[in-house]
Amino acid sequence: VLAVVLVAMVFRGTSAELASPVATRSRVFMPTSARNAVPAQMSGYLSQAGRRAAFENSRRSVGANVVTSPAQSSSGTIIDDGSISLTRFMIEEAMKTRTAGQEDMIRLISSISVACKRIASMVQVAGIDGQTGLAEGGGSVNVQGEEQKKLDVVSNDVLKAALRSSGKLGVIASEEEDNPVVVDELYSGEYIATFDPLDGSSNIDAAISTGTIFGIFKAPEECLIDPDSDKLSIAEENCLKATLQPGKNLVAAGYCMYSSSTILVITTGTGLNGFTLDPTIGEFILTHPNMKIPNRGKIYSMNEANYFDWDPKLQTYVDNLKKGEGESGEKYSSRYIGSMVGDVHRTLLYGGIFAYPGDKKNPNGKLRLLYEAAPMSLIFEQAGGKSITGPGGRVLDLEPEKVHQRCPVFIGSPDDVDELAKSLA
Repeated sequence: VLAVVLVAMVFRGTSAELASPVATRSRVFMPTSARNAVPAQMSGYLSQAGRRAAFENSRRSVGANVVTSPAQSSSGTIIDDGSISLTRFMIEEAMKTRTAGQEDMIRLISSISVACKRIASMVQVAGIDGQTGLAEGGGSVNVQGEEQKKLDVVSNDVLKAALRSSGKLGVIASEEEDNPVVVDELYSGEYIATFDPLDGSSNIDAAISTGTIFGIFKAPEECLIDPDSDKLSIAEENCLKATLQPGKNLVAAGYCMYSSSTILVITTGTGLNGFTLDPTIGEFILTHPNMKIPNRGKIYSMNEANYFDWDPKLQTYVDNLKKGEGESGEKYSSRYIGSMVGDVHRTLLYGGIFAYPGDKKNPNGKLRLLYEAAPMSLIFEQAGGKSITGPGGRVLDLEPEKVHQRCPVFIGSPDDVDELAKSLA
């Protein structure tokens, strides 16, 4: 009788686990004899159906000798499994710091994460939905003179709508907009967002990684713009000028990479953390806490097609890396995707250096200061890295003079960036 009761209790607890949508990632714990009956590829985290089948097979073979997952009590009560979602992370950080404006930042980051999910979904089915190719069949050009892809335009609209609905932004500056966009009075707030909605969009048709880059500044005062007025007041003009702030004034920055997985990396000035989108629950989960870049790497990432237009000192530096004649004495490998988010993400994880220098054709390089170079520079400095425009020139100290201003960028591990700075001096 006791054995029958135990079987019933165990089956009830496990059934509750299998039926719970929250526990779909829980691990099934079985005795060794039961695990041996399960194929190796199924012995880790199984799908709901896979876990049910594994349980039934093990129950038949070893009877009632099965224990429930530690993520559940025998009565089916849900217990914390340790996963930290982006929302939970932001709330817990706000509770720890208790600084002014944290609630506003939670709303902003939440709005951006929703936009990233939508863009990730569109990128995945772009080839199916006919979203590859040029916007308007070709001929649609942004202010930089670059032809816009279809997803450039759509991603820009998605981000604008998400940020506008947060109710905390007064001005939005985007790569795809000629000028900063003012948010109408009903939704305006005290923050300014700058972003590249779809970095690396030229790779979309080839299904290569792309990404979104964003930075958030604090406006000097709440931006209220009269949308019906043909002329801007002095206060309104100052509000728009507040977009032109150096990167050291950023209160938050991040990027979202759309690749084999969707990864959101963010900082609010107190460290750097990475989150991976779990498509089964539609949530970003903390997977890269307190990210730190190695002091030195073995990879350099540059567009070497421009080699002969570079400064001879930079050519010598790269030649030394290839030959193993740099400070480390190690031969470096070259890795270059052509999508800043993808190249920078790899550099952040493995170390090394990413650069888009000025050359004879583009003396200031091609990366935009406000929504590419500055946000990425804050990200790397928060991870212990460095970012410069050249010897003695910190990217975050550079004062922008116009929204789409470009600047040279050398970003990466601190020892690699220091070595490069000495080479260029």
